[in-house]
Amino acid sequence: MRKKFFIWLLATVFLTTISLAQAQQPKKVARICYLGGTVANSPYNFNPFRERLRELGYIEGQNITIEIRPHEGKVERLPELAAELVRLNCDVIVANGTDAALTAKSSIKTIPVVMGFSTDAVRLGIVASLARPGGNITGLSFDVSQDILGKNVATLKEIVPKLSRVGVLRQVESGTSFAALEAAARKLGVTLEVADIGTPDDFEGAFATLIGKRAGALIVVGGPLTYMRRQQIADLALKNRLPGIHSLREYAQAGLLISYGPNLPDLYRRAAGYVAKILRGAKPADLPVDQPATFELIINLKTAKALGLTIPQSLLARADELIR
Repeated sequence: MRKKFFIWLLATVFLTTISLAQAQQPKKVARICYLGGTVANSPYNFNPFRERLRELGYIEGQNITIEIRPHEGKVERLPELAAELVRLNCDVIVANGTDAALTAKSSIKTIPVVMGFSTDAVRLGIVASLARPGGNITGLSFDVSQDILGKNVATLKEIVPKLSRVGVLRQVESGTSFAALEAAARKLGVTLEVADIGTPDDFEGAFATLIGKRAGALIVVGGPLTYMRRQQIADLALKNRLPGIHSLREYAQAGLLISYGPNLPDLYRRAAGYVAKILRGAKPADLPVDQPATFELIINLKTAKALGLTIPQSLLARADELIR
């Protein structure tokens, strides 16, 4: 009996010692890294990412840290910033925007990457397919041409029924396919006039070109440069009396007439879901690329009044937000 008791006592001491040692081991703090533009610093957009991570059990200062490396509109810095994140040994990198996703494809080979949102990821070769992305990249992508640009022409035509020419302000590096936009324009009997933007000095001249070609409305095909200059774009559109549209709400908030596109807070929340799955052991190659589920229409009524436009009641009824 004494022998059995001694064996039990030794086992108890051993197991207790192991448990205490394990309890004293520091828990791994995962490092989540962000690569992209200034949109990450907008509380409206980035807070939902943090909130969703908290809901999934990942809390800054406890079991995760978040490193943010925004390019601030200077996309040429992306390779440098990506290299910096690789040196930080990130557990997962969120590549926000098409430029960041393309940079991740070319320069981040082993660290899991989640696209916060990218356009045309399959067409641009960022992933092999939506269902089977392959490699180390997955996340969220949408075909901006089919989902948004084609509808923009119809929306502008609804506001300006006699519209015959639409100016397209396009950032040269956007890489957007124009097939759906051109098809929609032809169907509605609208001619597209394109003015390309490459530097901050191009905006005044681009608007002068579009006015010279008698454009009666404006579609902005964005990128980091146009996003950084969205206030200037909105001001120039109003100055030249062009009702304008873009996919991001920040443009309507800056004074452009309309924005119609994916709900970015929703995309950020869903990107956090991808991050959580990867931190729990999932492989990006096994996680299908998802697409936006929620789109929002925002109309700036102050701009409409300044342009002397009456927004059709049918369009007002579809709006998710009216800026007064």
